[in-house]
Amino acid sequence: MTAARVLTCRELVELVTEYLDGTMAPAERALFDAHVAACPGCRTYLDQFRDTVRTLGHLPQESLSPAARDALLHAFRDWHAGR
Repeated sequence: MTAARVLTCRELVELVTEYLDGTMAPAERALFDAHVAACPGCRTYLDQFRDTVRTLGHLPQESLSPAARDALLHAFRDWHAGR
């Protein structure tokens, strides 16, 4: 008998946008939901991420200056490569 797969906190952080977008496979979503139900830290992270998305959704694109946009793009350019 093999052990049931569990999602780590690190994996959850990497999958949160896919989860919120509703594009996650059902089996993976079940793992995500189970982890969030059992992990207060990840539950808080998910709530904070939802709040951020909700808040940013109300900001007009024009409110971001070109300099701020460039700084953000530079900061996150290699984000996936650094994992």
